[in-house]
Amino acid sequence: MLARRAFAIVRHFFNSITDAVVLTMKTSFTARLLITALSVAALSSAARADDLNIKTMIPGAPQIDAESWILIDYNSGKVLAENNADSRRDPASLTKMMTSYVIGQAMKAGKFKESDLVTVGNDAWATGNPVFKGSSLMFLKPGMQVPVSQLIRGINLQSGNDACVAMADYVAGSQDAFVSLMNNYVNALGLKNTHFQTVHGLDADGQYSSARDMALIGQALIRDVPNEYSIYREKEFTFNGIRQLNRNGLLWDNSLNVDGIKTGHTDKAGYNLVASATEGQMRLISAVMGGRTFKGRESESKKLLTWGFRFFETVNPIKAGKEFASEPAWFGDSDRASLGVDKDVYLTIPRGRMKDLKASYVLNTLSCTPRCRKTRLSAPLTSSWMVKPSTSVRWWSCRKFRKVISSAKLLITLN
Repeated sequence: MLARRAFAIVRHFFNSITDAVVLTMKTSFTARLLITALSVAALSSAARADDLNIKTMIPGAPQIDAESWILIDYNSGKVLAENNADSRRDPASLTKMMTSYVIGQAMKAGKFKESDLVTVGNDAWATGNPVFKGSSLMFLKPGMQVPVSQLIRGINLQSGNDACVAMADYVAGSQDAFVSLMNNYVNALGLKNTHFQTVHGLDADGQYSSARDMALIGQALIRDVPNEYSIYREKEFTFNGIRQLNRNGLLWDNSLNVDGIKTGHTDKAGYNLVASATEGQMRLISAVMGGRTFKGRESESKKLLTWGFRFFETVNPIKAGKEFASEPAWFGDSDRASLGVDKDVYLTIPRGRMKDLKASYVLNTLSCTPRCRKTRLSAPLTSSWMVKPSTSVRWWSCRKFRKVISSAKLLITLN
């Protein structure tokens, strides 16, 4: 009888473990409104900044003279402001951000090096290719052997359309095959409003992207291919005796620490700019599409970045690899199990609100009562065993002046 009862207890423990790390912020909401907010406890990390502006005097985002735009934090993914961010628009040379991403991933995989020489084909020659007429070029000629390092700078800094074709042929064998790779990465990154038809971004039917997706491509460039991204901060390069300047004018603005990313323009697209800047440990990414003028896309991007840095900060309250808490463990060599996260938890909040953040965790069981009886963990426990995410966190009156603003999965971490 005792053995059967012990087995039932152990089985119940394994079937009922659900943990969540919950970040909360004190607010002045009424209990009724609070309960409504907490009924969806795990708010998305992409929640708008308005969700956090409680008791904090933050002006609205500046008026931006462009068809669509967005401002996000790189680390947390928080959307600080947006307008028509999912509207499908012609990306123009912002397309080259994905071209750069594909090239960076191929180099990261060891398929070629920056020192390798690329033989330029006829399809990368402006003469005889009317699609290139009047567009940005490196002025490549068939048979030239050009280092990869020069071609990627021609793409990222000068926006050379001929350089895109030369690298597409080198990486994938043809432009069509390279475009297929670009769209494969669109799917891999979860972009909802992007499809590419060209390697360079010149006007093509069925080619489109959105401000949100372009900001996410920028985020992926910085995160996944940092060596490729580092080129975007270079202000100039020289090819074939010709000095070429980076087209991103914000690199020369001393009031912001801008280190990328890409400009774009056609008559159909208007003036586009994706920009990224840092201030301390915080990095923001802005995307402006359909701007009115060459200088206007820079001034509007600067407005967004300046506003974001002035009124928000990004904090890292829970760090990967560090014990967040420990819980009693039954039937094991140790009487306690360490709990933690496998990825840093970042949160973008109004400046000065860090003192109002509180990190806690909740143990849920099918038999949870208002006393919140804790679940005990039972051996065997393996390193990095993921505890199931909470699907319905239960909240009691002791939490009535708090609002959940983010959540993360807990892992069992063994030392």
